[in-house]
Amino acid sequence: MGEVGLVEKQVFTLERFTTLGGATLKDVRVGWESYGRLNADKSNAILVTHYFSGTSHAAGRYAASDPLPGYWDAVIGPGKAIDTDKYFVVSSDTLTNLNAYDPNVVTTGPASIDPDTGRPYGLTFPVVQIGDFVNVQKALVESLGITRLKALAGPSMGALQAYAWAATYPEMVERIIPVIGAAGGDPFLIAWLGVWAQPIRLDPKWNGGDYYGREAPLDGVRAALKVVVMQANQAGFARETWGRKAADPARPPQAALDNAFAVELGIAELAALRAAAVDANNFLYLVKANQLQGTDASRIRCPALLPYAPDDLIFPEEWVLRTARTIREAGNAVETVVLNGPYGHLNGIACIGQAGPAIARFLER
Repeated sequence: MGEVGLVEKQVFTLERFTTLGGATLKDVRVGWESYGRLNADKSNAILVTHYFSGTSHAAGRYAASDPLPGYWDAVIGPGKAIDTDKYFVVSSDTLTNLNAYDPNVVTTGPASIDPDTGRPYGLTFPVVQIGDFVNVQKALVESLGITRLKALAGPSMGALQAYAWAATYPEMVERIIPVIGAAGGDPFLIAWLGVWAQPIRLDPKWNGGDYYGREAPLDGVRAALKVVVMQANQAGFARETWGRKAADPARPPQAALDNAFAVELGIAELAALRAAAVDANNFLYLVKANQLQGTDASRIRCPALLPYAPDDLIFPEEWVLRTARTIREAGNAVETVVLNGPYGHLNGIACIGQAGPAIARFLER
C-alpha cells in the first residue's frame, strides 16, 4: 500500500448560490482536493465529506514537511480500502468551515467578505443547512463532469451529508459509507450542540457576532472546543493519556481550588491548539446546520455500510442501529462495522483502518 503523496488544495466558485432558506449568496467559494484519476466514462468517483471540525484534507500532505497526513489517510490511497489506483476521490470543504483562519481553507462563511459591503458577513450571513452543503458539493462534482458517484463517505457531520445526499439525489449515489453518524436529528443531540455553542455566546468579546476588526472571542472558542473534545472522546482516552495526575506535582489539587488535574490542563491545551484557526461565528453556524439536520432514512434507496463506535457519546450505538434498521426495512442492503478503541466518537477517525477490509469489499460489489 502506498501514499497519496503531495496534494493541492483547489477552489470551486459559484457566481450565485441560493440557500434552502431562499437567501442568495454571490461568489461562493469552497476548497476541495482530489486523489487518484477520473476514468474516461467518469464512473469511478467517490466523494468524501468531512466532520464538524475538519476540512477537505482527507489524505496525503500539502508539503513533505507536514507532520501528519489527512485525517483518513489510513484508508485512502494506492492499495488501501478506498484505492486511488481504482477510484477518483474528491474531498470538499463545507460552507461555513470551522477553520476560517487556516491558510488552506478558503470556504465562504460568516468570516468571509460580503462583496456587497466589503466587510465580513458576520451574522448577516444566512442560516445554512446540511442540504446547502450538499447542493454546493453537487455543483462541484457536476463541474467535473461527474453525474453519478460510485460512493459517498464521511465521518460524523460527513455522515449527515452522506445520508442527505442519498435521500435528496438518489439517482446520483450508488452507495454510502456514513461513519460514526445516524440519520435522524435527535432532540438530545440538538440540545448538546447548543451546549457546544454557549461558551461563545457568553464571551463578552463575541459582541453579538460583531467582533471583526476587534479582539476575537478566543476564550469562548477555547471553552467551546473543550466541550467538543470531551464529548468526541471517551473515558479511556483521558485515563490512558493523563490518569488522575496533578497538572503540577508541586500544586496538588487537594491543596487549593485553583490547583488543576493534568487531564483538565491537557484538554484545555488540545482546545487551545485548534482555537487559533477557528472563527467563532462559523462555529455557531455549523452548530445550527447540524441541529437542523434530520434525514428520513426510509427515503434512502442505496446500499449502506455504517461503521460505528459502540461507546460513542455523540451518535450512540442505538441511534446508528436504528438508522441501519430503517434503511434495511426500506429494502436496501445494510452492513454495520464496529470500531473499537479508547476514543469513543473519534474512533471513526483514529481507528478507521479497522473498517478498511469491509470498506474495500463494499466498494467492489
